[in-house]
Amino acid sequence: MGLRLPVGNVTVLLGPDAARRRVMTALDDDSGRCASGHASVPVHRLAAGVDDDVHRRLAALEAVRQAGATIVLVDRFTDGLAAPDRRAVLAALRPVATTGRAVLVDDTDPVAALAVADGALRADPAGGLASEPVGDLDPLS
Repeated sequence: MGLRLPVGNVTVLLGPDAARRRVMTALDDDSGRCASGHASVPVHRLAAGVDDDVHRRLAALEAVRQAGATIVLVDRFTDGLAAPDRRAVLAALRPVATTGRAVLVDDTDPVAALAVADGALRADPAGGLASEPVGDLDPLS
């Protein structure tokens, strides 16, 4: 899968749940190859454990912000959190991106993730991906 993520941005993954899961599953630590295939950049995937509270998740985001990953895959990282805690975790994505990382978010509630997103990728059931600027999105579609 060819995928280019803008550095310094939070990109939210939209579309049917199964299509979003397929995209995130296809991405791994080797996904950070440059377009020419010559080099690889560090990729870090964030996923929460069932017992991870909001404080542990925020600490994990801070650790990633200080680490060397260029691409951060945020894989259902707010699952199981109450709405205020979900908002706190999503808001903490902005500093991760602004330190020179490309952040891709798949959230159970992608509309909530749009609040911190610079852009979006819409995954379709056929396996396609289309880039969409946040300002052009209809959150109900």
